[in-house]
Amino acid sequence: MKVMVTGADGLVGRAVTAHCVAQGEGVIALNHRDLDITHKVKVDAAFDRERPEVVINCAAWTDVDACEFDPDRARRVNAYGPELLALGCRRVGALLITLSTDYVFDGEKDGFYTQRDQPNPQSIYAVSKLEGERGAQANCPRTIVVRSGYIFGSSGTNFLSTIVARARRGEHLQVIRDSFGMPTSARDLAAQLCRLAYLDVPGLYHVVNSGDGASFEDFARLVLESAGLDGSLLTPVSMKSLNRPARRPRNSRLRCLLSGAVGLEPMPFWQDAVRDFVRSETAAQAV
Repeated sequence: MKVMVTGADGLVGRAVTAHCVAQGEGVIALNHRDLDITHKVKVDAAFDRERPEVVINCAAWTDVDACEFDPDRARRVNAYGPELLALGCRRVGALLITLSTDYVFDGEKDGFYTQRDQPNPQSIYAVSKLEGERGAQANCPRTIVVRSGYIFGSSGTNFLSTIVARARRGEHLQVIRDSFGMPTSARDLAAQLCRLAYLDVPGLYHVVNSGDGASFEDFARLVLESAGLDGSLLTPVSMKSLNRPARRPRNSRLRCLLSGAVGLEPMPFWQDAVRDFVRSETAAQAV
């Protein structure tokens, strides 16, 4: 299988590339310098040159607050880019898998969000990602949209991915106690994206680690406990107290109605994924 990965320098892009290589797939890993997915001429040229069988789109602008101040860039990268990739996939007969977000929901629901729930994005970032979902599906029937969230991994720059290193430096960390999602390992997510590529069943999937979900505080406490670090470094705060420019959903826990029906096994529990993450970070520190 010839797989083109866009956004290959990002957290999920790196994990997808590594997994596909380990599986023996032919991988064309393209970062932003290699391919600007908002540039039609360059996108068309990449499809003509590579003729991929599968495109896994991990390219996105994920700075949620910055998107509020530059909505044009947010829509260009998160909405128009996936549309161009969809057109390219349709032209060469490739499958498109594009990554979306749990933030498309408003967070007012108490339980799990499934594909039956109506999106109601509350930020420019979330609006642009929902537009990207719909644009991709409209332009290529052979599209798989994957919503995920609270993604962590060894090469990320977000809070979830940097907490071990920051705590080891003795940094005091504010952790949100009243916002809930499904912590999801980039490595586990990458493996599931590749399984979806093999299945080739277009549709909308919620792909997260298993369990009941967690707050940022729950996640952080398990990380520090697993790493043998001092939990007193954590200061619980409310989401409202941070006064951030973009609104986030209070609850964005996801559950998938389709995974079992198409033969996808449940992903590992998020607690086990966190412990694996801590072990890998510890091993990297020892090298």
